[in-house]
Amino acid sequence: MTTSPITSRLHSIGWCVLVPLVAVAVYLGLGTFAVLLIGEPIVATTVLGMLVVVLVGSMRIQRPRWLAHRPAPRPRPEIPGFGRTVVGCAVLAFLAGQSLALWIYLTAGSASFDASNQTRHAAGAVATLLLTLVAAPAGEEFLFRGLIYPLLRKRVSILVSTLVTAVVFGLVHGSAVQFASTLPLAVLLALVYERTRILWPCVLLHLGFNLAAAVVPAQALGALANPVSAVFLFLAFAGCALGLYRRIAGGTAPGAVQGAGGEPAMQ
Repeated sequence: MTTSPITSRLHSIGWCVLVPLVAVAVYLGLGTFAVLLIGEPIVATTVLGMLVVVLVGSMRIQRPRWLAHRPAPRPRPEIPGFGRTVVGCAVLAFLAGQSLALWIYLTAGSASFDASNQTRHAAGAVATLLLTLVAAPAGEEFLFRGLIYPLLRKRVSILVSTLVTAVVFGLVHGSAVQFASTLPLAVLLALVYERTRILWPCVLLHLGFNLAAAVVPAQALGALANPVSAVFLFLAFAGCALGLYRRIAGGTAPGAVQGAGGEPAMQ
């Protein structure tokens, strides 16, 4: 019995709502329990990140078919060229996100962002660095790119999976400032995962982004904190991400097979 296009689309929409909702609800529920148990929010979030790594990592190892989706990625020999493109996109993602985030903060402020910074300062440098450079990159990548994104890809396209994952990733950070700063990164990370199907490049990119955000002073980016610079940088990143997407989609489209020299050909 065939499914009508409307029913199929409704199923896909429901899947795009249900998967992130359940995953994030469980994540936030575990986080709330960890805070109640431990008492210190930064330490609890660090423990939560490591717990996510263990749980999702175990699932990916023991039940790989649950999180696998077709078609398979292109061969590894093209990774070096792909890596250079990703680094360029990562720089644009950082500048675009930071410029918009700074402009929003300077224009409207953000009580939730200020509260988050105060919590980090109260926890101390060691706990904050452990969270920023270890637990957050690993835990968030295992949750979003290691679990939510591949589950979405079982039912919907690269583009839809990327956008849904990116929006949810930004919303989980809890403020308009952090949403703006992380949205381009989330788009890039989803594309990188789609191309490689492994998590360590995503974790490293996430770590690099967090490190740059911690090391580069806001004053150094102050000249970019205006709508003109933000729009220009977002358009530049969008162009880079679109080129990356077309390159990835062209090599992972359904029905693609590898031709001579590893280039994709269509059946």
